[in-house]
This record gives sequence, structure tokens and C-alpha cells, in this order.
Amino acid sequence: MIRFLIHAVINLVMAAVGLLLAGALIDGVSMQPSGFITAVLVFVLAQALLAPFVFNLARQYASAVLGGVGLVSTLLALWIATLMPNGLTMDGVSAWVLAPLVVWLVTALGTWVAGYFLVTRWWDRRTDRAAIRKAVA
Repeated sequence: MIRFLIHAVINLVMAAVGLLLAGALIDGVSMQPSGFITAVLVFVLAQALLAPFVFNLARQYASAVLGGVGLVSTLLALWIATLMPNGLTMDGVSAWVLAPLVVWLVTALGTWVAGYFLVTRWWDRRTDRAAIRKAVA
């Protein structure tokens, strides 16, 4: 349960960083401060729900594009996040092409790195300490 919560927090933080970075780097991508949290929550929820669905569709009908599942689900999650009022807005083709790339890259790499350092290493230290306590007792 603790690992799940840590992963959820990491996903939220990385999504926020990815959306902020996309907003800062890409013309046509903007967020209203009042709707930023809503945009992040909607994006993370949509990403969590869409990724397995897109993966299953790609696996069943187009296995050659399985590598792009993350990008497609990110694009769809961004689109859903733009539907919320006073949140994320994306204007122009370049914004719709580059924003999913930036957000996907930040969330994928950030989640992987943070997950390794925060969860895997923490979990390993915890199990090592438990094994030592058990051996001493």
C-alpha cells in the first residue's frame, strides 16, 4: 500500500513538472494558475485509465505500434485535460505534436528515475533491515 501511494505521488509530481515544462517551452501551450491542479489531476487520471486501454487496442490490432502507446495515451490524456475549463489550453499543430512528447518524456523518465531511487532503494533497505532484525532476534 505504501509503495502504491509513493508511486501515485511520483506520478502526480512528474505530471505537474511535465505540464509546467511543456507550458514553458512550447508556444501554444498554456495553463491558468487557477486550473493547474485540476489539469494535473485530470491528466493523471486520464493517463491511468487510458494507458491500459490503448495498450490492449495496440496489442490486438497493431502490435507494431506498441512502443507508441505511452505517447498516444499522453496525447489523449492531454486532450481530455484541455476539455476542463480554466485549465490547460493548447493551440496549434506544433503544440499538439510537441507537448505530448515533452510531457511523456518527463513523466516516463522522471517516474522511472524517482521510482528507482525512492521506491526500489527504499524497499531494498527496508527488507535488508528486516532481515537483519530477524537474524539478530
